Amino acid sequence: MQVLQAGRHKLLLLELDPEFIENIARQAGFEFKLEDQERRVLLDLAAEDRQAPLLLFDAADPANLGWFSRCQFYVDGVSGTVLQTPIQIANQHDRGGRALPNAIRLQINKELPVTFRLPNKAPVTEQTIYAVLYNVLNALLNTGVGVCGGSVVKPLAGRTEPPGSRN
Repeated sequence: MQVLQAGRHKLLLLELDPEFIENIARQAGFEFKLEDQERRVLLDLAAEDRQAPLLLFDAADPANLGWFSRCQFYVDGVSGTVLQTPIQIANQHDRGGRALPNAIRLQINKELPVTFRLPNKAPVTEQTIYAVLYNVLNALLNTGVGVCGGSVVKPLAGRTEPPGSRN
């Protein structure tokens, strides 16, 4: 990890190891395509052998209350940011424009403000980011990740259409 000075701004530059990230995705049970860019790492993740959708659900829907009480991570539905992490999530779509139930795109930002802190005010290091990534992937498969507000990130589990749209 390095500290960069850009004018009056200071940034943390994470030196993430793509092979380590691949190993984390593999251990969590995902098939993946990784693209290591200068300012971020992009992962296209798919749980091909999974029968049920990934556990990305609408946190505001009362029908999903059981998921909400168990989840460890929440996604801002407008920006795709996994709250209090340098990770962003987006849906992957089929040719018809529908969200794929067993696939997501994940981005890890490598540049962060020096004031950025993880939950419990933990300092940011490559090791803590690897741990958070593993926990997010595990939550998508086992405990659930809540989508809060917005319409950019679509829920994949629970009731996925808004109430009142059924016939």
